[in-house]
Amino acid sequence: MSEKLPLRRNALIAAAAFMLLASTAIAAPAQALSADPNSQVQAKKPDNAPTTTIELVGINDFHGRIEANDAEAGAAVLAGAVKDYKDRNRNTLFVSAGDNIGASTFTSFSQQDNPTIDALVAAGLDVSAVGNHEFDHGFNDLVDRVIPRYGAGDAAVGADYALGANVYEKGTKSPALKEYALRNLNGVTVGIIGTVTDQTGTLVTPAGVSGLDFGNQLEAANRVASQLSDGKQSNGEADVLVLLTHEGSSSSNCSAIGSEDTSYGELVRGASPEIDAILSGHTHAGYSCSYPVEGWAKDLQRPVLQAHQYGTTLDSLTVTVSKKHKQVVGLEAQLVSLTTNANDGEVVPRFEAVPKVAEIVAAATAQAEVVVAQEIGAISADITRGGTEGSDRGVESSLGNLVADMHQWATSNDTFGGIPAQIAFMNPGGLRADLHFGTDGTVTYKDAASVQPFGNTLFTMDLNGAQIKSVLEEQWQPDGSSRPKLHLGISEGFGHTYDPNAARGEHILSLRYQGEPIADDAVFRIVTNSFLAAGGDNFSAFTQGSNVADSGQIDLVAAIEYFRAHSMVDPAPLGRAQTAQ
Repeated sequence: MSEKLPLRRNALIAAAAFMLLASTAIAAPAQALSADPNSQVQAKKPDNAPTTTIELVGINDFHGRIEANDAEAGAAVLAGAVKDYKDRNRNTLFVSAGDNIGASTFTSFSQQDNPTIDALVAAGLDVSAVGNHEFDHGFNDLVDRVIPRYGAGDAAVGADYALGANVYEKGTKSPALKEYALRNLNGVTVGIIGTVTDQTGTLVTPAGVSGLDFGNQLEAANRVASQLSDGKQSNGEADVLVLLTHEGSSSSNCSAIGSEDTSYGELVRGASPEIDAILSGHTHAGYSCSYPVEGWAKDLQRPVLQAHQYGTTLDSLTVTVSKKHKQVVGLEAQLVSLTTNANDGEVVPRFEAVPKVAEIVAAATAQAEVVVAQEIGAISADITRGGTEGSDRGVESSLGNLVADMHQWATSNDTFGGIPAQIAFMNPGGLRADLHFGTDGTVTYKDAASVQPFGNTLFTMDLNGAQIKSVLEEQWQPDGSSRPKLHLGISEGFGHTYDPNAARGEHILSLRYQGEPIADDAVFRIVTNSFLAAGGDNFSAFTQGSNVADSGQIDLVAAIEYFRAHSMVDPAPLGRAQTAQ
């Protein structure tokens, strides 16, 4: 390690301004990397100098999406992409920046995410950072069940799948998780450091992580990087260092990312020169950026990537290393989509599914079909959507209000670690079936899944009274829409009065919360599903929200937990929205 720094960073450069080196366009499949004009190729090696090429392919925020679903390629195709890389270059590592599990779809969620763990191991996952959702069921579940399962029962082996250098025992700087992993590839030692957002304690059930502190990521990453590059073999050494951080930017603009005033921006700018690349997660964004680093040669810049979410995309990082000096002399980085669109518009995979992983997914899907028949709760009467056949989305419905109650409860109860939501909104088009009492009021997994089949996550945000009024005005859809009005379900405690015959933009007459009028400048924490949060169904006012946070909770999971917490569920009353007298 003593000869590494002068060779690689032989030209001091100013790094006051960060520069975009490559676009965030998603590249062609891995077979065509060298021909892609958007790839980041940064070479610094003499002609004919012998080198070793190291490949890293990465994911983030997989969230148990083991089944193929449109652009979500599924675990078997993901495994096929990894196999393609490893077949072409045996010096390849498959890594993750966290949230492999948690906030999962029903097939994985209903089986404690065990199918996801098994599928990722079978797909060849080598190393992973821990994400905040790995703590969803508490630290004990992580160390006693999740980590050992990654290691086929061996917790020491599984520790490489939950790296967290900034996770400490409460009140100390004693690591609670493994901080880094080392891999030897053709004589080159690659060090992988893992960190997780320091906000984790506010994103999961507080009781489950009460014995932990989540420290500063920059401090932890740089501390470990220093250890792995100090020349002391006794405490670990690495020729190449990559940071897996479960933290990211909400932007996909590289200039904005490089200068943003956030803990992630500080991490990107302040990471040790010994760290050769940063693969990130948490924000579900897609970007492939590259920035100069003080002390590096000016023709070599550090890649910073995030591969969207749900197994739609891969980080692709190529590191060229001088064999003689074990020195990084070239970097290439881009994002690779795992699916493409055929001429007829059909989404098709770019890689061949791996049969072994496909079998794991098929078995999990079959088991989920058994689980769906299990009882999760009971209702006291029919709970229906709008109209006699549930087809009228323009009127208030008991089911719409109930689902809003569920969402508000899921983001405000004692187990919720974020800022509690006060008001919830539910779109009528997201309700696809009624809940019928039948013979005894039993509600099964299948019943709940039939109501909300889209797998949306719950987002919280701040809206003021004027913005809430704008949301409600948008219930009256633009001219020419197939449905002139989409009546939102709203949670208990919130209500409004409207004039159905008023001019556009003047329907909402008053708002109230807990019986008191709402002023235009009064700020409320609201929750809605990811579809509405993104402005779906022409509800663009939701996109004006501030302090937006993805709770990570799937809407279906929120409903299931609501039924488990309430021995009997009654129809939500109508009248939260009232017409003017």
